[in-house]
Amino acid sequence: MGRNTRKRRTPLATKIVAGAAALAVGGGGLVWANFYASAHEDHGGHNRTRSAGAQVATIDCPDVGQKIRDVPDRARGEVDGELATMDSQITNAYQRLATTRRAQAGDSQFVQNTILGPLKDRRKAIIDRIQLEINRAGGKADDNLDELAGCQGRPADQQNGDGQNGGGQDGGQNGGGQDQEGDDDNGNGVAGPVADDFVDINDVQPNSRDSRNGLAADGDGGSTGSFTTDCGVNENNLFNSDNLIAAPGVDNGAHHTHDYVGNQDNDAFSSDEDLANADTSCQNQGDKSTYYWPVLRLQDGTQEFDANDQGGGAEGNIGKILKPAEAQIRFVGSRQGDVVAMPKFLRVITGDAKSFTNGDANANTSWSCSGFEDRQVTDKYPLCPDGSQVLRTVNFQSCWDGQNIDSANHRDHMAFVQEDGSCANGFQAVPQLQIRLAYDIPAPTVENGQVQNPYAVDSFPEQLHKPITDHNDFINVMDEDLMNEVVDCINRGEDCQ
Repeated sequence: MGRNTRKRRTPLATKIVAGAAALAVGGGGLVWANFYASAHEDHGGHNRTRSAGAQVATIDCPDVGQKIRDVPDRARGEVDGELATMDSQITNAYQRLATTRRAQAGDSQFVQNTILGPLKDRRKAIIDRIQLEINRAGGKADDNLDELAGCQGRPADQQNGDGQNGGGQDGGQNGGGQDQEGDDDNGNGVAGPVADDFVDINDVQPNSRDSRNGLAADGDGGSTGSFTTDCGVNENNLFNSDNLIAAPGVDNGAHHTHDYVGNQDNDAFSSDEDLANADTSCQNQGDKSTYYWPVLRLQDGTQEFDANDQGGGAEGNIGKILKPAEAQIRFVGSRQGDVVAMPKFLRVITGDAKSFTNGDANANTSWSCSGFEDRQVTDKYPLCPDGSQVLRTVNFQSCWDGQNIDSANHRDHMAFVQEDGSCANGFQAVPQLQIRLAYDIPAPTVENGQVQNPYAVDSFPEQLHKPITDHNDFINVMDEDLMNEVVDCINRGEDCQ
């Protein structure tokens, strides 16, 4: 499979060195050992009980980016660069965690003294720089950001909770025990997914998922039309591990590979002018918007183009990239009234790439199977019967603050509707973007607590390929005439494309 070969420009702001060379082991990418996905697992016909606190599976750090609010425009580039450096620090710390299991088994304080303590010091230095940059630009930095410097280690099966307090404590995760390096990796040498990340779709209760107030804007009242744009399924093989919204100007800012449809000039260094002048894969050439999401991979041993690269195999994202068989992109209206036009270059992130450690407050993805659409899950990958496709669906925030195309944490300028379908706090209803991806994937086999040939979403390494970390990104680059057509169609109650 090909890759995006666009010449990359050197960022003028902070350069990020993610350390792929340090992550690569034996020339074949880092071997990520997975530990303690379940406190009770069956192996070879017997049950082996594990202490949930026996050994750290991953590193849990407070998300500084989501806590930042007041960042003057002229400081945002520098702040985003610093936050991307933090992500790289976590990646490197997780790599250290995954490759020092013998040392951890022999020293109960190894993780705290060698990994978590130094990581806290490095994060504190970056937080200090972020505060300085905000204040220099005329903003008022939060003096309490220092409280977010500390990270914790936790087992893979431990639900997120106190980990957000950032106490930087070892948490008893290193005690004695056997050196389990290489155990429970499904033979793939990566940390996840594991058997407990999958569920038979027949075991999911219909209509059991909390749909949140922001989902499914269709209804009998308000603006009931829709507009569908066909942008293909990434036939042009446009892939990279950048994130233009969250980490502009930073190479490999996502630490995982994205599929792109729509705009064909999308990487970390693309300016709004680049986006406006780019080609598009959308049939309607007036839609140069960029729609992107982390790729799905089948962990079948395939050596993809990025097998030794940052964002790919060097950071635990391995196997065959699976393109969707279908990518349905649709805009719908509001239950409470008309929608207004989105501003050009509006940026929207939905879901949270760090939901496994951040908690599910911003998680916003539904997994299902075709023919079982009334059964939706957020924190499991579905096992679909023969002939049924794996579905990823997401409904974006549809309330806009009426002023900003982005915000300091890339979320505050957009919101979900309230329970009655209205927008709060003076926000305005804009067309709601809905994306439905359908995949032809053979169902993995789960036996004796192990999963064979699993599929998984690309993720930050420390997120262990959990399904709850799925997310989608959108930048509106429709021309004015097309956006007005979208709005008129939705407000008239028509279905257009």
